[in-house]
Amino acid sequence: MIKKIISCIPNTITCLNLLSGAMAVILSFHLTESYYGISALSLAFIFIGAAAVFDFCDGAAARLLKAYSAMGKELDSLSDLVSFGLAPSMLIFNTMQLYGDGAWSFAALFIPAMGALRLAKFNIDDRQTTSFLGLPIPANAIFWVGALSWFNSYVYPSTWVMIVLIAVTGLLMVSNIPMFSLKFKNFAFVENLRRYILILATVIFVIGYGVAGLAWTIVFYLVLSLIPERKAVND
Repeated sequence: MIKKIISCIPNTITCLNLLSGAMAVILSFHLTESYYGISALSLAFIFIGAAAVFDFCDGAAARLLKAYSAMGKELDSLSDLVSFGLAPSMLIFNTMQLYGDGAWSFAALFIPAMGALRLAKFNIDDRQTTSFLGLPIPANAIFWVGALSWFNSYVYPSTWVMIVLIAVTGLLMVSNIPMFSLKFKNFAFVENLRRYILILATVIFVIGYGVAGLAWTIVFYLVLSLIPERKAVND
């Protein structure tokens, strides 16, 4: 009985990821409102952030408890599609609606479509065990959290800029651009140099721009991934 309960823990955490994403979707349709003094947009960002934490914890729990399952893998992808594909796309859609972009707002649906293709590709691609090909879908969500925060704090771009950003982020997810994994196998400085640089850059961007800095973090992550990793040479 205890063993059965333990085996359900990772999937339960994954479901919390999905529910967090669903809450962000609901809040995206109430962007002009606030709850307990917090804007719906900020709350949606918080729920997407919570989904990212749960997404990290379910895998860690599965490894710790040795509770791997085929169902867990599929559930994880479905949850990620909701939290990091659908949720940001609905935030984009409703933001574009607020700024009068009309029917062009439906371009936001390109993101969950590409996100679904990205996740399906990831699940059957054995080349992506230690690194990624294409922008990971959680990184897509982090970019849009930062970008929408930037637009809300500074200036909203034109409709065409929004459409270009939607197209670029969507296509990046299904591209074959090598992207390094953010997971640490150890804490050796040389082996994790790019990860440490990215962490430092994230701190600088967030201190400088707040949540909006997350968009620049993902741009920097993409640029850093394009720089070939220097391999150790044996004497």
